[in-house]
Amino acid sequence: MRSWVRQAEADTGERDDRLTTAERDELKELRKEVRELRRANEILKAASVFLAQEIDRPRTRPSR
Repeated sequence: MRSWVRQAEADTGERDDRLTTAERDELKELRKEVRELRRANEILKAASVFLAQEIDRPRTRPSR
């Protein structure tokens, strides 16, 4: 119950040492977005390595 009171105080501006509920929600969303962006970045890095290998591969003429 004490934590609820502290959180309510933070939400009303009575306490400056805790995040408000809105700030906590925003922080949660931002952390989720960072995870998604890092995952997308890893996928793009892997794709660029694959494409670079495809470009560097010697091409042979098709036999007739």
